[in-house]
Amino acid sequence: MPAVERRALRKGMEWEFDRLVLPRELSRSLVTRILVDRAENGGWELDRVQIKSDGIRRIVLRRKIIRQTRPTFTF
Repeated sequence: MPAVERRALRKGMEWEFDRLVLPRELSRSLVTRILVDRAENGGWELDRVQIKSDGIRRIVLRRKIIRQTRPTFTF
């Protein structure tokens, strides 16, 4: 499992990025199933896909980091 990168694209919004490299031997339908599974179970969305001349797919997935603010209690 590759390391996940975290970046703030603009102030107050942070994204988490995950990179996948899939070999050319995987069928299109299998790649689709892998990506759908990651989206449904992990909350990832597709950021970019690059298909090299040798058929290797380099895929970048992203998901928003939601920070919960600490509640302040007043008595």
